[in-house]
Amino acid sequence: MPDHTPDLSDLRGDCAQCFGLCCVALPFARSADFAADKPAGRPCPNLQGDHRCGIHARLRDKGYAGCTVYDCFGAGQKVSQVTFGGQDWRGGSEERARRMFDVFPVVRQLHELLRYLTEALGLPAARPVHADLRRALEETERLTRQTPEELAALDVAAHRQEVNVLLLRTSELARAGVGKKGKGKERRGADLVGARLRGADLRGASLRGACLIAADLTGADLRGADMIGADLRDADLTGADLTGAFFLTQPQVNAARGSAGTRLPGSVARPAHWTGAA
Repeated sequence: MPDHTPDLSDLRGDCAQCFGLCCVALPFARSADFAADKPAGRPCPNLQGDHRCGIHARLRDKGYAGCTVYDCFGAGQKVSQVTFGGQDWRGGSEERARRMFDVFPVVRQLHELLRYLTEALGLPAARPVHADLRRALEETERLTRQTPEELAALDVAAHRQEVNVLLLRTSELARAGVGKKGKGKERRGADLVGARLRGADLRGASLRGACLIAADLTGADLRGADMIGADLRDADLTGADLTGAFFLTQPQVNAARGSAGTRLPGSVARPAHWTGAA
């Protein structure tokens, strides 16, 4: 399977063009990922007046590892600069701020779909459904440019379901003929918390929604695997081969552990905190 690198440049968070929406709109609870509780709609205490994080370079050390594995897929700048035309939630009406905070999670879901659809269109094996994928991409992009009122009323779950049908078909086409056949290829939604999968042959496997928290995937062969929604928090990818794995996002990779020997598809970057990472 060719390791194609789709153009995902517009589907990554650009904090310089955002008003710190993820630091305000979203809630988090005190846990191993966050050092404190914060309700939705209240600014994080680390958020500065210029919308920058005051501890950005020390998030893990300060107990905010959860922030390091989050990506809005470009929704933050879309809501800030397009939906609300560059109007800040600070200094305006409470109503405008509330609408921004309500709309942001909706656009974030749409941008995540745009990310998957864009990657799907870069998979040669999915050519039979490229026309349908392109139409879905155009419709999803159109939805992201609706008014705040229209976005707030959007049934985003229904749209996700429609797109998911196409993504499932894409997965089937992309994985066909990759790796071994049989039950080893279907791990969709599997509970693999702490699983010992060292050196496992998972070529062409469906790991959609699989829970791989703290799983040992050292040296595992994940070439051509469908990784959409897989929970890789603290999973050990040391020496694993994910060449050609698709629907793998940067937040998933950031949440895992890896090494300089971990092979990744071109659509994601090697996290700086990985052992031996350049």
